[in-house]
Amino acid sequence: MSRIVIPAVANATGDTAAVYARVRKIAGGSVPNLFAALGHLAPATLNAALDAESALAASSLSKQDLETIKLLVSEQTGCDYCVAAHVMLGKMTGLTPEALGQIRASQPTGDVKRDALIRFVRTLQTTRGTIAESELAAIRVAGYSDKQLAEISLAIAMTIFTNTFNRINDTDVDFPSVE
Repeated sequence: MSRIVIPAVANATGDTAAVYARVRKIAGGSVPNLFAALGHLAPATLNAALDAESALAASSLSKQDLETIKLLVSEQTGCDYCVAAHVMLGKMTGLTPEALGQIRASQPTGDVKRDALIRFVRTLQTTRGTIAESELAAIRVAGYSDKQLAEISLAIAMTIFTNTFNRINDTDVDFPSVE
């Protein structure tokens, strides 16, 4: 059960009501629990996060790349809420249940480019300091541009933000459950 009590979304006013309206446009009419909590507590923060997510949506990374990153980071961080969200969203991008399971386990998917992305993100998340030149070379050889390296960095950062908040709040998962 969520630790932070959020008033009913329908009762929101001011900046909170405005950011909820923005979320509804993005999320097909609903306000997921993560956004309800953030919008209630810190509407400017949620607006900044939505702006960053809009930048990612317009980035040169594919939707599958973005969901691969977000799912892998969420799994590594241990955020049940985000794992459930990104499994669902990953399916919507065309990732198979098998591929999603492999991403969660940091295992090869059989897609050379995706596997390079998984290795790169895992390396960034599990090591300290500047990554080895060989890791940078490998992601470039896989076909990722320097621009995409910046976009990968933003995707990781945004995922860590939502993972961290959900871990603090123990946000009630409002997506299909994941085994």
